[in-house]
Formats: sequence, C-alpha cells, structure tokens
Amino acid sequence: MSIKVEVTHPDRVLFPTDGITKGDLVDYYAEVAPVMLPHLKGRPLTLTRFPGGIDEEGFVQQNFAASLPDWMKRADVAKKGKKGATVVHPVAQRREALVWAANQDCITPHMWLSRQPRLHNPDRLVFDLDPSDGEFAVLRATARAVADILDDLGLATYVQTTGSRGLHVVTPLRGHTDFDTVRQFARDVAELVVADDPGRRTLEVRKDKRADRVYLDVLRNAYGQTAVAPYAVRARPGAPVATPLDWEELSARGMRADRFTLRDVPKRMSERGDPWADLRRHARSLTRARQRLAKLRG
Repeated sequence: MSIKVEVTHPDRVLFPTDGITKGDLVDYYAEVAPVMLPHLKGRPLTLTRFPGGIDEEGFVQQNFAASLPDWMKRADVAKKGKKGATVVHPVAQRREALVWAANQDCITPHMWLSRQPRLHNPDRLVFDLDPSDGEFAVLRATARAVADILDDLGLATYVQTTGSRGLHVVTPLRGHTDFDTVRQFARDVAELVVADDPGRRTLEVRKDKRADRVYLDVLRNAYGQTAVAPYAVRARPGAPVATPLDWEELSARGMRADRFTLRDVPKRMSERGDPWADLRRHARSLTRARQRLAKLRG
C-alpha cells in the first residue's frame, strides 16, 4: 500500500542554534528508517514533541486514540486505574510511521522494552548508566563492568550512547520472562557492579545522594516503562543521536555520550552499518543466567 504523509511547516526551526528544521528531522528519520525500524517493530511508542522547538518546553504523548492514521499499526494498552479504558500507542512498522511522527514535531521516540503480542515479557534488558559529573572514562569503565558480568553469565551485550549524558548496556532476551523477574535480575547484577567500585558507582535513586558516582538505573525494566529508541534524535543543542556502538568504539578518541548527531549518523550508517544488526539473533533465556548469578552471589 502506497502512503503519502504530508509534511506541514517543513521550514519550522526546531533547533535554533543549529538551524535544524522540521524538514531536516523528517529527512533524517526517513533516511535511517531501514536500520531503525527493526528495533521498533511491535513496540508501543511514546513521542516527545516540541512544537515550538527545543528552546521551548516540550511534552510527552502516549495516547493517540484521536489522531492515529488508519494505516498506522497501534497497540491498545489497558489504562491503569480505569477499568475498560485503553491507551492507544503508535507502533512504527514502516518508514512512513517515522515521517508521520516527525511531522508531529516528535524529536525523540521512546520505546517499550517488550513487543506485541507479549507486552508483559521484555525482549530487552537495559542498564541505563547515568553519570553525575560527565567524566566519560568512569562511565565507560562502568559499562564494561556490567558487560563483563553479563558475559560471564552467558548473555550477549550491546552498548549505545544515549545522545544525552549516559550509556545504555543492553541484553537481548527471548521474551519468556516477566518484567518483575527481569528487573530483579538486573538489580542483582547492578549490585555486584557497584560493590566492585562503590566509590564511583551507585544504585542511589536520589540525585542529591549520588555525589559524583555513576548511577546504574534498572528501573526502566518494567511494564509500561520506556527507553530512548536506537537512532532517536535528542532535544539538545546539536541534535545528538542515541547511537549503537561497537564495544571497541567506547575507547575511541573524542567519544562522548553525545558524540554523534543528526548530521553525521546517516553517513556513519552508510559506512559502518548497524552495530546492533545481529542483536535479536543473540537473544537468550534468563533461566541459566539466573542460576549462574545465584552461584556468583553466593
């Protein structure tokens, strides 16, 4: 089915300092769609919209019951606390879906960690590493410490800049385990990582108690919670992009959490491809990993 999405106000400036327009944003998402869409398939999305550009306050929208195009795939999710009520999330299955979202002034799509039809069972586990002082070397070491433990447990690991300040360490799962079990597993792993270097790592949720330590956030491993989508643009000066990396790239000169931008990611993809292209093929069950972790924790 041929679909044409009308782009309105393509000259609207969304990133004033950089002169990046809505048309530029639309073009970016249209170009990266072939690589981005496999990561989004079947996942409910929430859209962070900035009609006035990033210098004005944006808002997060989950429910598109009144405005979702007929051709757009959707996820009807039960609304908490309201019996019979649902929230209608967009699900991006095709390039036009990303163009449509960008035309809604959505700069950053966030995605669920589970896919239809098993929304209660995540197929990705995410460690969101949030630095307090922006020192990338400590952040990098923490990411590698997480990956080392997961590797010992027989799980594959992938790393991504968030396009903001942090890194995500991601493990693909087979989707057989519920969110509560996955989150507890992540918490147990994070405790080992923190115990190995408590002066530079923490599980403290409150920012005022973290000092200058890296926070290992595992709380987004929950039903209805989201993570920034791979290749999503962030609403920050320069239009940085949440960018999947090869592990060896973490040590590259000049690497930062906001290293790659809307202007250079398409070229990077054409030259290097997607470092996460094989991610789903390395999905594992947590059953054996949980057994190994129990022995490791003693």
